[in-house]
Amino acid sequence: MEIHLADEGGAVSDGPRLEALAPEPLLTRDYETRPALVYERLRDLHGPVAPVDLLGVPAWLVLGYRESLQVLQDDAGWPKGLENWRARSEGQVPADWPLGPSLEVNHVLIQGGPGYPALRTAWDTALRPFQDPRNPQAKRLKAAVTGYADELITLLGQGGDTGSADLSAQFSRPLPLMAASHLLGFPGSQGDDALMDMWRVLDAGPDAEPALDRLLHTLKELAASKIARPADDFPSHLVAAHPDLSVDELARELFMLLGMTSDHVGILISNTVVEVISGDADGGVRTALSAGMVRETMNRVVMRKPPLVNFVPRFAAADTRLGRYTIHAGDPVWVSSAAAHADPLFADRTAPGTSTISSRAHLSWGAGRRQCPARELASTIAAAGVGRLFERFSNLELALPVDQLPWRSSPFMRGLRSLPVRYELSAPVSSYPPPRMAGASGASGVPDAPDGPDQSAKRRSSLWRYLTGLIRSGG
Repeated sequence: MEIHLADEGGAVSDGPRLEALAPEPLLTRDYETRPALVYERLRDLHGPVAPVDLLGVPAWLVLGYRESLQVLQDDAGWPKGLENWRARSEGQVPADWPLGPSLEVNHVLIQGGPGYPALRTAWDTALRPFQDPRNPQAKRLKAAVTGYADELITLLGQGGDTGSADLSAQFSRPLPLMAASHLLGFPGSQGDDALMDMWRVLDAGPDAEPALDRLLHTLKELAASKIARPADDFPSHLVAAHPDLSVDELARELFMLLGMTSDHVGILISNTVVEVISGDADGGVRTALSAGMVRETMNRVVMRKPPLVNFVPRFAAADTRLGRYTIHAGDPVWVSSAAAHADPLFADRTAPGTSTISSRAHLSWGAGRRQCPARELASTIAAAGVGRLFERFSNLELALPVDQLPWRSSPFMRGLRSLPVRYELSAPVSSYPPPRMAGASGASGVPDAPDGPDQSAKRRSSLWRYLTGLIRSGG
């Protein structure tokens, strides 16, 4: 939904250049551990828009809810596309800037310019079969996600019907990757190995660079195969909607889907689980889940802890007054959904009893015409996973106090490093089919049978070995 608020910024007036403000670094230890306090301090110092330093590059961080909507809903005034970045065009962005590689991949979430409308229309068309619950593809996807959730829970339960686990590593992170593998139509167990490489890329460890090279190579092979032999999967639908996509261009879009689905949805699942466990002293939250209120629970979660804390940058098309500052043409502007959700204006508009704007006023999926194209898909995957989790476990409790859970922050995302829990299964593992690690689908789009011919290959996949190793090591 779009919410239009009056612009109170006033007329444009001359002001200091971003480069002359000597902004303070955003990505500090305080930001890692207590981002809400960082946003509050910046708001006190600068108002709803603050100059910050992003790993050596100056940028504007939008903290206000009103100002965030102003930017997100005005594509002409605040376009995407790195070609609009003045400092980059003038060679002022270091070649080794750590955020450069992720922003230079010109996929649908980054792209601006004349090519974007056709690409976005193709995305909407290609996703429709998987997002509309009336379509057979959407029904198969939901059934597949439920099956993958059962596989992961059953595998976890091989360590005992009661015990301890890291629910992030053993459930929240692999589940959306397996769902993405289903959507992409990976053949055999190839998808499992790509999923592990996606993990390595997201974790940005010492093996991230070779993992990225392998992953892009795998996705190019997959893109070429889908162009040559279309099937009933997302890549084939995207090519059908946009036949001019090259192999490299299609691979970039598949990379975006895999990366955003895995990290965003995985964080959403973990955060929802924490919300249910920590807020369930009287059983009310779990009762709401059993009554089909998973989506509303997730809406409450993303208001307080949105997985995507900062959107990819937009750029001022002309000198524009925003908050207390004049944003000069070509300046990079990063909208912070996390900071906007902490704005007192947003809190007022989502307070209990407010009738004009519901909890769906959050900005977790963006706003305006460039709102996330896969938001319904991501919500379906997360809701199916969370629902199945609380059906299979009769008891889940945190192994650490809520305020001691370990968080990881990046310029874009914020999620748990791990989610240690103590669990009790509602039924013995033996009452469910053995895990088959269905990270891929057959040509029909239906998950392979448990005793399919490629079972031994799946058991040898890197994802299978990793998850099995967690069971043996006690999570």
